[in-house]
Amino acid sequence: MIDALIAGKLYSKPVAHTGKSGKPFVTAKVRVAVTADESIFVSVISFSQAVITALLALDAGDSVSLSGTLTPKVWDGKTALDLVAHGILTPYHVTRKRKAAAEPEQGTGQYERDYQPDSDPIPYGMTG
Repeated sequence: MIDALIAGKLYSKPVAHTGKSGKPFVTAKVRVAVTADESIFVSVISFSQAVITALLALDAGDSVSLSGTLTPKVWDGKTALDLVAHGILTPYHVTRKRKAAAEPEQGTGQYERDYQPDSDPIPYGMTG
């Protein structure tokens, strides 16, 4: 088992499936650059609802990063990679995180105004 993080572009639109047990999953092909002139295709499958939802929102050519269990295979001298994806990061996720970081946090204000550092003689989690 190889724990991997791959980044590339979707080669085609991800496809939703339903297993015999009725559980949904998605398959996709990601083209990953190995060198400036060479790339390899990674066959992706995921049973994670978050990954399924995110992949189905993307289209061919969209950038994506996936983490999961990678299995290399060799047939007739050609290398193939299969990834069971557990995590995903897309440009949408990055934009959303940057926007959230730029906005003030919800629920802050009153505590910070009332907090006096000297009123806490022992920091949380420490004993005297």
